[in-house]
Amino acid sequence: MCGIAGVINLNYKLVDEKSIRRMIKVIKHRGPDDEGYFVDNNIGLGHCRLSIIDLSKAGHQPMADKDKSLWIVYNGEVYNFLEIRRELERIGYRFKSNSDAEVILYSYKEWGERCVDRFNGMWAFAIWDKKRKELFCSRDRFGIKPFYYFFDGKTFAFASEIKSLLELD
Repeated sequence: MCGIAGVINLNYKLVDEKSIRRMIKVIKHRGPDDEGYFVDNNIGLGHCRLSIIDLSKAGHQPMADKDKSLWIVYNGEVYNFLEIRRELERIGYRFKSNSDAEVILYSYKEWGERCVDRFNGMWAFAIWDKKRKELFCSRDRFGIKPFYYFFDGKTFAFASEIKSLLELD
């Protein structure tokens, strides 16, 4: 189990990294092995990691693609990620980790939002597409992995647990 959290301000108000850190701190029990943050102007992502699939630092999140235009925070397991990874490698993608998070990231890069049609598993994730200025969020079909969110017309925030959302400024 891992923990994810994030905020995007649609009014372009800057996100304070301290807010993201507080959101992760209250769910640290979900992922005691590592934590990471990405803040870029009006978007902030946070992750606390329980290392299961790729125990190396290459599995650190938030994880970016090669040109840092896509960023992911992810909790879950895609059971068929090796099959999808092989398909992506045949197309020409090169991976730096053995993580299913990276497979999800490049699946999104290749197939867009339809990438989830290929996944067999349990997941909750958010992908920040810096070029398109879009946040794509997904949860598995049965809702096994939690994904709570808040939206007031100006701010969209999400997290693995409700108490993270209570840490918002």
